[in-house]
Amino acid sequence: MIKKENGITLVALVVTIIVLLILAGVAISLTLGPEGIIDRSKNAVNTYGNSAKNEEKEMNSFYQEYDNTLDEYWPD
Repeated sequence: MIKKENGITLVALVVTIIVLLILAGVAISLTLGPEGIIDRSKNAVNTYGNSAKNEEKEMNSFYQEYDNTLDEYWPD
């Protein structure tokens, strides 16, 4: 009589653990490594802040020029 075995083998379990460790290493490297997601997000925040400041300066310059033009054509 042949006995039917249920479950997984030790080799399959070890291979699965090794694959999961490799995937975890790659994920951690992409997240925390140089030019990783965290560094890119910090750079994006800085770039956005600088762009917002530049846009505000440009808009203030435009409004000042607009006011000067109006004053030339319609003085008080």
